[in-house]
Amino acid sequence: MCNLYNVTTNQEAIRQFTRAMIDSIGNLEPSLDVYPDRMGPVVRNTPAGREMAMVRWGLPSSQQALMQAAKKRADKLQAKGIPFDFAQLLKMGPDGGTTNVRNTNSKHWTRWLGVENRCVVPFSRFAEPDYGSRVEGGRVPNAWFAANEEQPLMFFAGIWVAQWRSVRKKRKEKSLPTSTAS
Repeated sequence: MCNLYNVTTNQEAIRQFTRAMIDSIGNLEPSLDVYPDRMGPVVRNTPAGREMAMVRWGLPSSQQALMQAAKKRADKLQAKGIPFDFAQLLKMGPDGGTTNVRNTNSKHWTRWLGVENRCVVPFSRFAEPDYGSRVEGGRVPNAWFAANEEQPLMFFAGIWVAQWRSVRKKRKEKSLPTSTAS
């Protein structure tokens, strides 16, 4: 799945299609571009029934991804001659999360594949980088995809993990509530 999607529908259409019984969103913007680490609507299973809620897009990184990120930080510190404790570096490193679940057989993901963590994510269109259409300065524009010209309401499958807190930027070192990914 992409790292940008757009929702151009109203809450009532999402509620009717998913038969969501609880609406915790408030007012949904008429057109919402959703990037990783931004809030977007989902319909998820809860003990009280299907709930439409706004959640932050992203899931916990695997131990392998966290280890690789810590090694990169360690290499940079080592190159500068700065002493460090690798265990502390690994523990204190930010977890920017991931937006795609590619291997559902991975132990990392199987714990969240149950019904209680499933959700659907409404969208009207999504973007992928269009590497064949580079523009001036080398920037890669997006190619947008939709079911048809009317951009009807569609859904992709997602997972939500209520317990996870992300740390997106080292400077802020703040915990942010979690969300979903495809």
